[in-house]
Amino acid sequence: MRSVRSIALLACALALTSCHRSAADKSTVVMLIESSPNDLDLRIGTDAQSARIGALIFDSLVHKDQNFNLQPWLAESWQQNDPVTWTFHIRHGVRFHNGQPLTSADVVWTLNSMLNGTLLTAKSGNFATIDRVEAADDTTVIIHLKRPDASLLFNLSDGDVGIVPRGSGDLGQHPIGTGPFRFVSQVPDKEVVLERNPDWWQTPPTIQTVRFAVAPDDITRALELQKGSADAEVNALTADMVEALRKQPNLAIETTHGTELGYINFNTTDPLLRDARVRQAINCAIDRPLIIRTLWRGQAQLANSILPADHWAYFDASSSAACPTYDPEHAKALLDAAGFPAKSDGVRMRLTMKTSTDETTRSLAAIFQQQLRTVGIALDLRSSEFASFYSDITRGAFQMYPLRWTSGTEDPDIFRFVYASANFPPHGANRGRYSNPLVDSLIASAGADSDQATRKAAYAQIQQQLAADMPSINLWSLDTVLVHSRRLVNVQPSPSADYYFLVRATLQQP
Repeated sequence: MRSVRSIALLACALALTSCHRSAADKSTVVMLIESSPNDLDLRIGTDAQSARIGALIFDSLVHKDQNFNLQPWLAESWQQNDPVTWTFHIRHGVRFHNGQPLTSADVVWTLNSMLNGTLLTAKSGNFATIDRVEAADDTTVIIHLKRPDASLLFNLSDGDVGIVPRGSGDLGQHPIGTGPFRFVSQVPDKEVVLERNPDWWQTPPTIQTVRFAVAPDDITRALELQKGSADAEVNALTADMVEALRKQPNLAIETTHGTELGYINFNTTDPLLRDARVRQAINCAIDRPLIIRTLWRGQAQLANSILPADHWAYFDASSSAACPTYDPEHAKALLDAAGFPAKSDGVRMRLTMKTSTDETTRSLAAIFQQQLRTVGIALDLRSSEFASFYSDITRGAFQMYPLRWTSGTEDPDIFRFVYASANFPPHGANRGRYSNPLVDSLIASAGADSDQATRKAAYAQIQQQLAADMPSINLWSLDTVLVHSRRLVNVQPSPSADYYFLVRATLQQP
């Protein structure tokens, strides 16, 4: 397996490399990322790098703390006047990076641009319940809803949407926000450079410059860290490589429980995959505990829902699935029942899995290929650079693909975003075109009810139905593993694996 060869190559390379960093780089933190952000404007970008880097450039109305509780941010307070009316009081004295003062007009423009067609964005579905937004005065915004929306505050939080100056179009190439860092430059497939915002309304960061360096290959990322030419990465190395780097005296490793969810998504309109029994059979054929022990070195937890296991709306619906545990014999029985008996060569069907060129993802896909072969599914693997891969899955040009949810899984509104029939791209992330009227109805009722017990019951039903229909397979929740140079101190990783630790981290100069 390539992961074994990779770790052997890494071990040899670690023995030969030496630390080097030019004097000019000593005040710059180099953060390694796997791919370029697709759009740094948080109103548009939906990939991990857009959300994580964008959250450093833009401030949101509401901020999630370490435990995902919602705290005042650009909105210093708010109240719900009635079930469909919210009033937000905007913080005084905040300025955009271009010096323009923040007012309620900017908030109104930001939300309206996502609702009135000014921007083509998959996130417009998050705000489908908004009827209109108005500025009562320079510091007061009133949001009128078409119907109650229990997820409104969460959808207004960091990483999901950032407030932009009024009149702004797509700011993805030159973002202007109010956040702790200001945009400097971007070279696709190479880097994004940010600098400290000394006028941030909170205590500004002490780090002067952050360069997010694109390094698609995980061996390269490991070597850059070991050499001292890079300072940090989050969840961007194989578990084997993390263990190898643990022995390096110039590096430190921080770990916490994580919400980053690995999953496989199916195109439910595909002729071979439209039968839920085929999707269930694939789930039965994947030995998730084995993969966690081997590929992830135990740095992950089994996932039986898209929600974290300690979430108030979580329901373990594994008993509703055809296989609560690994069961290749039952996988074969399901394929027989679906009309796919084994041929003389043992092959029942051929499927294609699309992946990015990320090393860990390709290793994982190779494991899936091997495990599915044992039940008669021949899996072809097709890898492409992330931009091409992401374009294909958004267009529905796939049969199945593995990916991770890096944000949003802390809010049960993720069910609407990912599984509601109205949320096919570009209006949401239902990329597999899954449609179930019962699930649609339950999502709508759960999102409109303010009683948590009632919502919990509805979400339990949703999770049970999804386990039976299996439009996607929830694989595991990865621990957040942050590898960093020892010159970078005060480092506190978050469960969501975001980059906000850079706001309070400091550089220790020799």
